[in-house]
Amino acid sequence: MNSFSMSKHEFNADVNQLIQLVTHSIYSNKEIFLRELISNSSDALAKAKIHSLQDTNYLGDDHQLHIIIDVDEKNKMITITDNGIGMSKEEVISNIGTIAKSGTKEFFKKITTIKKTEQSNELIGQFGIGFYSVFMVADNVQLETKTNAQEAIYWSSNGKDNYEIKESDKATRGTSIRIFLNDENKDFANAFRIQSLIKKHSNYIPFPILMKDPKQDNDSSTDD
Repeated sequence: MNSFSMSKHEFNADVNQLIQLVTHSIYSNKEIFLRELISNSSDALAKAKIHSLQDTNYLGDDHQLHIIIDVDEKNKMITITDNGIGMSKEEVISNIGTIAKSGTKEFFKKITTIKKTEQSNELIGQFGIGFYSVFMVADNVQLETKTNAQEAIYWSSNGKDNYEIKESDKATRGTSIRIFLNDENKDFANAFRIQSLIKKHSNYIPFPILMKDPKQDNDSSTDD
């Protein structure tokens, strides 16, 4: 049973400004959203691996660390799931609702001078705020996340000033992000295209990236 009801929170001013920059001006290459979200999942898996070295019981039965991507072309949706460290409610609010980084002003200064170039496509990753790139392609984003120690959290936003948060029924450790693509970018909901982008941008990821086969229950790896 949920211990707290759905609540609405305002993005802080820096996040609002960042989302506006990301969605309307700075990034010419929208496909980088996938690279950034996969990179975030990889970071969460790496943290889980470190915990497992300190506590041999940490991973439990869910010990095969991986990323799973499910492409739903009919519903224009992409889901990215990892079984990494997950986030608490406080971490969700801190990591997504605010930008608590001393380099925020430096980022805004650089990004407004670089404009739309390949160099600008790299800045968002360097500053650790790549999650917001998802709003270049999405009408709505839903996130569910769970740590080993705390209850699961559901987060949702359309990138327009605020987000909603409540407790989730997610039972397993890790994070799942559901991306509801807008009409302009619905072509990303294509398994072959997503596989190609993974090989193009995310070959460096040290964990398996699996694609859900819409015709089968089994996952298929993107590896050659």
